[in-house]
Amino acid sequence: MIKTDIIIIGAGPVGLFAIFEAGLLKLKCHLIDSLPQAGGQCSEIYPKKPIYDIPGFPSVLAGDLVDNLMEQAAPFKPGFTLGEAAEKIEKQEDGSFIVTTSKGTQHHAPIVMIAGGLGVFEPRKPPVENLADYEDKGVEYIIKDPEFYRGKRCVIAGGGDSALDWSIFLAEKNIASEVALVHRRSSFRGHLDSVQKVMDLAEQGKIKLITEAEVVGLEGDGKVENVTIKHKTEGEIKMDTDHFIPLFGLKPSLGPIADWGLEIEKNAIKVDTRDYSTNIEGIYAIGDVNTYEGKLKLILCGFHEGTIALQSAFARIHPDKKNVLKYTTVNGVQGF
Repeated sequence: MIKTDIIIIGAGPVGLFAIFEAGLLKLKCHLIDSLPQAGGQCSEIYPKKPIYDIPGFPSVLAGDLVDNLMEQAAPFKPGFTLGEAAEKIEKQEDGSFIVTTSKGTQHHAPIVMIAGGLGVFEPRKPPVENLADYEDKGVEYIIKDPEFYRGKRCVIAGGGDSALDWSIFLAEKNIASEVALVHRRSSFRGHLDSVQKVMDLAEQGKIKLITEAEVVGLEGDGKVENVTIKHKTEGEIKMDTDHFIPLFGLKPSLGPIADWGLEIEKNAIKVDTRDYSTNIEGIYAIGDVNTYEGKLKLILCGFHEGTIALQSAFARIHPDKKNVLKYTTVNGVQGF
């Protein structure tokens, strides 16, 4: 049994910053995340993407933001249970909670703070019969590190911003040796600037643009070696490639959290904006996982929500203690 002051479910940026704010209040945190590393979407989905709305950083890569938050939290010695999803939560007679993971690891604390982002993500997959046979063998649903595709032939499918942006990046930076973008329509859903950029790169011969078509088959001996593309007017086209990257977005789901007796609205947890508490006393929800009137799904808003929630959590853990706000500019940061 892992015992701590606060169990944080979700190790994304909002959960990581909560460690720091809890540490200032001399509260210990232990984080649970189904992903094998801390950072949430920033680490798993777009570590190399720049973020522009973090105060004090005109631009910061998502992965670098996570590294900075980990460094900021380090003096407070947080614990981590990674690669295990929080599956069950049980309230004890004394008002505390036991959270059990998918691998049976148990955690005990008086406070649970849910910082699970948009929940569990699953890629939207195209209807290719043998797609699963080539997953991680040339089929990827997320581009984590563009250098992985250095000198490789890539077929990207999709019509949104992700498909457009990565096609541009891999072609313009001369990372992939060949880039083909396949889309089932002639128009795109992405930003007009990105659409024009793809058109320009296609004219320059840097992107092979195939519209009104879709990938319907994969072949290869143990790994992807070619794709079959069904074109609206030209019929079937065979194309040799090293990677097939369908970028049709991700489907978020609350997962087990939806079964914990929390008040749910529009696939998010309803909270009281006084302290971001849920309908279960002792459980808070911060970041993209919560909802309330005027909610903005921004990392910086999650930072604020966590800070307020932790003041309330302190009062619940220490009802006889008065917490006087101490500015770090005066007191510095004193870790454990």
